[in-house]
Formats: sequence, C-alpha cells, structure tokens
Amino acid sequence: MKKLILATLLSSLTFVAAGFAQTTVVVPGEVKTYVLQQTNPSVVYDGAVVVGEPLPETVEIYPIPQQPTYGYVVLNQQRVLVDPQSRQVIEVLR
Repeated sequence: MKKLILATLLSSLTFVAAGFAQTTVVVPGEVKTYVLQQTNPSVVYDGAVVVGEPLPETVEIYPIPQQPTYGYVVLNQQRVLVDPQSRQVIEVLR
C-alpha cells in the first residue's frame, strides 16, 4: 500500500513540475538587447509590475521590429517586456 501511495505522489509531482516548465518564457537575447538600447521616456506607473499580470490599456506598448510576439514599456525607469496581445508582463529587465 505504501508503494502505491509513493508512486502516486511521485507521478503527481512530475505532472506539477511539467506544468511549471511549460509556463516559462525564454526571451531571445536579441529582444532583450534591443529593448535595453532604446531611449523611450519612462512613464510613472502607480501599480505593481508583476510577471504574468496584464498592464492596463492606458500603458502604451512599443513594438519590437521583427518580433511581433514581444513588446515593451518603460515604467518607473524599468524596461518591461510584455506580450502585446494579452498585455501580460513577461519579464522586468534589470
């Protein structure tokens, strides 16, 4: 009985780990380099910038040439990568 419980627990943990791995976004280095080189003005933003959370419609997202799946904003002196379709924060660049 203990072996069955242990096997069930281990297989559950494997599925959970796989689920986390699928939500990780690997941003190409050239996208990060492009964003870090841009000189767009910073906007004061009172909300929290949280990875996975969408930004409000009032925040302008700048496109990245040749990379339609990524956009960026500059909020409170921080460059933030976003998904332009969902407006979700992908990564805060430091």
